[in-house]
Amino acid sequence: MGIGDVSRVETGSCTDLYYVDPGVYEAPGHTSVYVLDGERPTIVESGIGKHTDRVLAALDELGIAREEIEVLALTHVHLDHAGGAAEIAAACPNAEVVVHERGASHLVDPSMLVSGTKRVVGESGWQFYEAPDPVPEARIRTVTDGDVVDLGDRELIVHHAPGHATHQVMYHDPADDAVFTADVLGCFYEPLDTARVATPPPTFDLDQCLADVETLRGIDAETLLYSHFGPRPADGALDAYADVLKAWVARVAQARREREDDRAAFKHLLDRNDVPADWSDDLEYGELRMNFSGAVAYLDQRDGAVDDRERQTAE
Repeated sequence: MGIGDVSRVETGSCTDLYYVDPGVYEAPGHTSVYVLDGERPTIVESGIGKHTDRVLAALDELGIAREEIEVLALTHVHLDHAGGAAEIAAACPNAEVVVHERGASHLVDPSMLVSGTKRVVGESGWQFYEAPDPVPEARIRTVTDGDVVDLGDRELIVHHAPGHATHQVMYHDPADDAVFTADVLGCFYEPLDTARVATPPPTFDLDQCLADVETLRGIDAETLLYSHFGPRPADGALDAYADVLKAWVARVAQARREREDDRAAFKHLLDRNDVPADWSDDLEYGELRMNFSGAVAYLDQRDGAVDDRERQTAE
C-alpha cells in the first residue's frame, strides 16, 4: 500500500470500512485515516493539513460525496491526527467534528499546538507539518468517557485514554468488533513487524499508558485499527506493546544514568535507532526527539525535578 492508496479493511468482522495512507511525513505506511461508509458516513482522524487532498480523493474513489460525511471523529488533537481537521470540515460542510472535551479549545485556537510541536520536533521535523486553520467552534462536538457517537447503523463508544495525551480517546465499534486505538498501542510499522513507542511530552505518563492498555484489554475487541498504521488482529498485541513501552522508558533512564547529559544520552539512542528503511534522517530524528523528550519529562516528574544545570534537553 502506497501513499494515497485506499484499501478495504478485511481484518476480522469489519464491514464498509476503508483506510487511506495520506503520506504523513512523506513516508508510506506511517499514518491511517479511516472512512466508514455507513448510514452516517464518517471519517476517523484527519492526518496533517498538508495532505488532506489525499483524504478527499479517497472519498471520491469510494463514491462518497463530501456533503454526505456527517462525522469527523478525532482520537486526539496532535497535528498528525488532527492537523487537517479544519480543511476536511470545510470540504465536508455537514460533518460535526468529534473530539475529547480537553482537546476542543486547541482546534478552535491551534497556536499552542503549533508552538508545542515546533518545540518538540525541532526545525528539521517541522518541515513535515503546516500550521492548521482553526475549526469553527460551532462545528465541534465534545465527548468524554462513556459517550456514544450515533452513526445510524452503528455506534462509536468513547473510551478516555489519557496516558499518551490528556485529550486522547479510543473509539469502540461493537458492530465491527473493532477499536480505533489512537496511540494507545503506539505505532505498528509493517517493515519492522513490531510496535514502536509514542511517548510525546508534555503529559506522557507510563503508568497511565499501561492502564490505557488494560482499558483496551477490557474492551476485548477482535480488530485493532491503528492510527499508525492500519488494521491488525488483536492477538498478542497488548502484552507486546506493554513490554515495549516499559523497555523504552527503562532504556532512556539507563542512557541518562550512563552519560554526562541528555544530549549525550539522546545521541547514544539515535546512533542505535532502528526505523523503516524509507524514513528520512529528519523523520527519524524528529520521532526519536519527541519520544525521548516525553520519556525524560516522565522520568523527571517521577523521580523529582533535577537541577537544570545537571541536565540539558536534546537539541
